[in-house]
Amino acid sequence: MRLRCRLLTLIAVGVLVPAGVKAQSSVTLTGRVSEVVTLSVAPNFNEAGVDVVSNGGTVRITLSGGTSPVLRIPLLVRSNTGFKISALFESTTAVLSQLSIEDVRATGKLAAPQSINAFHIKPQLDPDTSQPLFVATGPRISLGGTLTSPNNALQITVLIRLKPEQLRASLVHLTFVATPVSLTP
Repeated sequence: MRLRCRLLTLIAVGVLVPAGVKAQSSVTLTGRVSEVVTLSVAPNFNEAGVDVVSNGGTVRITLSGGTSPVLRIPLLVRSNTGFKISALFESTTAVLSQLSIEDVRATGKLAAPQSINAFHIKPQLDPDTSQPLFVATGPRISLGGTLTSPNNALQITVLIRLKPEQLRASLVHLTFVATPVSLTP
């Protein structure tokens, strides 16, 4: 009888103690991922008279007098959230005759397939100069990778046309700024 009591006690301790320990050792972890949008120019872009400076969500392009009046700039956008890209044109004498998106394509398998079809462009006119500009919006692009992975971006080819007669003696700055558009309220 004593052996049975010890055996039942041992079984009870073996079952109840781990359950109590398990209940006391639970941990809850919560976190948040920062919403990030980066903008850069494709690494294979090389055009005489064009200087490109990329910094996070901003690309600043400077065109000098020897530049062709028609340029195609391949911008790369990576995002883990919705985004907005706006353009700003600055020049004292050059006239922008066209600024538009010529092509949008995914750079690889880590770019969300729906990001191409959900990419929207809203043409605008600069209120001060009446120059053509645009604002583009889209959903999350990158499904994985890093901020420099070759296969997780949208390549957006921007077509720029300047009036050639005023370009020779002009300095032109074109700035693209990408900002996150929160997907959570």
